[in-house]
Amino acid sequence: MSDQSSEIARLMESPEMKDSLSKVKKFEDLSAPGGPMQLMIKLMAEGLMESERDHHLGYGHSERSKKSGTNSRNGFSSKKIKTSFGETEISVPRDRDGEFTPTLLEKYKRIDPDIERKIFSLYGKGMSTRDVTDVIAGIYGSDVSATLVSQITNRIKDSIADWQSRPLSSVYAVVFFDAIFFKSREDGKVINKASYTCYGINTHGDVDILGIWISNTEGSRFWLSVLDDLRSRGVEDILIACVDGLKGFPEAIENIFPKTEVQLCIVHQIRNSLKYVGSSAQREFILDLKTIYQATDIRAAELALTDFEEKWGSRYPSAVNPWRANWQHLSSYFKYPAEIRRMIYTTNIVENVHRQFRKVMKTKSSFPNDDALVKMLFLAIQSLLAKPRKKRGWPVIAGQLAIHFENRMT
Repeated sequence: MSDQSSEIARLMESPEMKDSLSKVKKFEDLSAPGGPMQLMIKLMAEGLMESERDHHLGYGHSERSKKSGTNSRNGFSSKKIKTSFGETEISVPRDRDGEFTPTLLEKYKRIDPDIERKIFSLYGKGMSTRDVTDVIAGIYGSDVSATLVSQITNRIKDSIADWQSRPLSSVYAVVFFDAIFFKSREDGKVINKASYTCYGINTHGDVDILGIWISNTEGSRFWLSVLDDLRSRGVEDILIACVDGLKGFPEAIENIFPKTEVQLCIVHQIRNSLKYVGSSAQREFILDLKTIYQATDIRAAELALTDFEEKWGSRYPSAVNPWRANWQHLSSYFKYPAEIRRMIYTTNIVENVHRQFRKVMKTKSSFPNDDALVKMLFLAIQSLLAKPRKKRGWPVIAGQLAIHFENRMT
């Protein structure tokens, strides 16, 4: 029998454990607060910490002859810890010089990692701190305060800082840029804040969200600072950038990554155009637009655009003129085969991520500050990308990109 098995057998034969087991009437009593499972955690933790103190002092309880130096045992202190089976009070061994701190029980840490993981998970799914305390109490019977939940989730600040500054791939085949708005409190007022999302696919087809950036508005100037941050973290080249119709955005990208080909989102352009079209004409207007963006090649698309301008230009100039003005970046996707076209003609891939964000945030009418918003977004991203993800059909797409961009797909 191993030493661990012998120790467990010894604990099972202890008077405390025999007394606790005698009170078990049904299966649930085993894991109830104050039950045998909780007692087992207490006894094993205390035994392990005493062994650790013996090692620290250099002699065991019955080996005083081996003592060297002035340091010695100095009794125990009491500490309450929250475990998966409820709150447990344990005796923590001390030494006279105050040098000993059990590695088993990190200083000031009073909550079981299993509960801590559950708190992160619940909070990351959009539950309030008050809701989390109720759920934890219902599952574990542990009295976890809303303040403690906040303290635990605040521990992720270092993780966020590390994640935000982590090195990135040197080359991204495609990066999708878009923003989503949330309400956050600032100077006593609740205002809209733009959260910038960069959804990258590197040359191996690995999918990642490259960071979290918060600003009061969505603007090309702030996007420029985001792009500069990506460059400072190791991004040397982006083959294709897919963006919404924000004015000045293509120029901001070309300023940082001059070789990048920019594709404006067709869906964003359609939505912007429809703002200026009467409801009775919208169906016909959309059908005519389809002849442009669903054309077989760039020549057919340009002919369709000319016909579109002649039919609708004088009636709805604000809806039609932007298509000609932005045509260089709206038509980029016609250069590529169908597999790449389907991937880049719209930023819907980012909007799918934003739908996940909204699902998490649906219980949040506003955030007390930007830190709380970033914390929630970080947890949502970690949940979304819990498993490594690859772009579907990447081998075919990668081969086509390698032909088009020659030596840049490295």
